Amino acid sequence: MADVTFFQELFTGLNRGLGMSLLLIVPSALGGVVIGITAGAIRAFGSKTSARIGDGYAALFRGTPLVVQLFVLYFGLPNIGIYFSPYWAAVTGFILCSGAYQSEYVRGALLSIRKNQYLAAEALGFTRIQTLVWVIIPQAMRRALPGCGNEIVYLIKYSSLAYVVTFMELTGEGKTIATEYFRFTEVFLVIGCYYLVLVSLAKIILRKAEQALHVPGFG
Repeated sequence: MADVTFFQELFTGLNRGLGMSLLLIVPSALGGVVIGITAGAIRAFGSKTSARIGDGYAALFRGTPLVVQLFVLYFGLPNIGIYFSPYWAAVTGFILCSGAYQSEYVRGALLSIRKNQYLAAEALGFTRIQTLVWVIIPQAMRRALPGCGNEIVYLIKYSSLAYVVTFMELTGEGKTIATEYFRFTEVFLVIGCYYLVLVSLAKIILRKAEQALHVPGFG
């Protein structure tokens, strides 16, 4: 009877936490891609000053642990009068960290596009911005997609850190139940299965996206 109660409470809590994790992952993934494209384009084609700012942003968020970034956002910024709720501290941290990594994939993909593409667009009367938006970025994103997709998979696992800023997502709910019943092995094995399913679904969706955007002859 005790086991039935434990597992009922476990799956109820984990399903509630799963919903919270999805509320973190979806906007963080979308925001990370937008920031990554913007920062990647600035780092590849911006002025010397803006490219250095972009490089500094990427170096800062790639060079420091995500958990430290979350602590600064949630516990540090209130000291200077900036307050985030647990949810927005987590989402902001995930977007900034993921965007920094995404910018590296996007920058590399943009620089891989051959120079004659720019010259052809220029010959057709495109401005520099139009060339980037309508010619270069659509091609570069196809090349960056595997790396960006990999970063989204990492983001799913990053989301397990949100509980350190008191946002109760999947891992936070599981940790509470494990502590209450002192059954850490069972609880964290089940949590691992939840993340495995999430990552597997994400990989299927990303593979479908790669197939849909594949252009024969375009590497």
